[in-house]
Amino acid sequence: MNSKLLNKWGKISCMMLIGGLLSTSWGTSSSVDASATAYKFDFGSGAVTSGYTGVQASTAYNASTGYGFNTPANIKNVSASGTGVASDAVQFVTFGTKSSNTFNVDLPNGLYEVKVTLGNTTRSSVAAEGVYQLINMTGNNATDQFQIPITDGQLNLLVTEGKAGAAFTLSALEITQVSTNPTTHPTIYVGGDSTVANYYPLTSSVQGGWGQMLPQFINKNDYLVRNMASGGQIARGFRDDGQLEAILKYIKPGDYFIVQLGINDTNVKNNTTEAQFKDIMRDMVNQVKAKGATVILSTPQGRATDFDSAGVHHAEGRWYRGATIAVAQETNVPLIDLNVLSSAYFTSIGANATLALYMNGDTLHPNYAGATQLARIVVENMKAQGLY
Repeated sequence: MNSKLLNKWGKISCMMLIGGLLSTSWGTSSSVDASATAYKFDFGSGAVTSGYTGVQASTAYNASTGYGFNTPANIKNVSASGTGVASDAVQFVTFGTKSSNTFNVDLPNGLYEVKVTLGNTTRSSVAAEGVYQLINMTGNNATDQFQIPITDGQLNLLVTEGKAGAAFTLSALEITQVSTNPTTHPTIYVGGDSTVANYYPLTSSVQGGWGQMLPQFINKNDYLVRNMASGGQIARGFRDDGQLEAILKYIKPGDYFIVQLGINDTNVKNNTTEAQFKDIMRDMVNQVKAKGATVILSTPQGRATDFDSAGVHHAEGRWYRGATIAVAQETNVPLIDLNVLSSAYFTSIGANATLALYMNGDTLHPNYAGATQLARIVVENMKAQGLY
């Protein structure tokens, strides 16, 4: 019998000190239990890595094991280019955040940290409980993690399409309970486009988005950062295609939602007038405010080449900035005018140093170092406004 099936009993109980885990991952919480149950799954038809439970595409959910695929006919085993748990994977044949093609795990109600390792893929997103959790993970064996409350006794997770034609695969899954209380820690949710989004590997990518770098400047004992930004996004897409839905499902009083859009909205192919952009942004602000959270609007930085002949960087006329400022004023929410703030920084370091903060041959998208500087500016302005 295949080693995957021999290891079918999937609930691997192990006692661990959650305080130590939280100090390196999510921060501390007064409601954290002293111990928790951990679940580790290795997907695919190859050898099972020690300490993991093997799961093949044919593994159907049943209540006796407490895990398995809801519709195994829509899952297939595939190879992967990594080692250990990342040497094989399963591929989800159907997609969509609302798909019933999920991997289900019975869990006691509580708050969980979920670590995902993908197989070979160009771009995939992870959904659970019917909404996005991780957006556009790129590259083979990409890893990331998220925090999720479970209130119905079961995690329902899937990997879904991040880009048309991309394979959406899963190599490994680690689930750890961090609290018996199914309430998320204070969280900063981030929305935006490619200048804000995550790039993988998160700690060593060439390109960067400032939302990716934000945790470097936020004390993890104060807030988690959940970056829901994605490349090419426009305001209408962020609102209507699932990213705002995911935020609205979890956001609560004491949380923040920082959103920066406008770059792609100004592209004629997206058919968004400035008035339409303003209306959509206002609608998103009001929906999040209704949840009791604090909304912060941000204007995008300019291009690397927005210098005048005197060596001053300014890009005030770009990206529907005026509409963003107007919405902030009309809805009485804070504004981070990153457009102007970044221009002041770029002017201070000069044109050549500014260009070095962008991708090679690209005057719009920051590299890892440039995104780090933008994140620093964002947090410094939050502090200046008394928001953090």
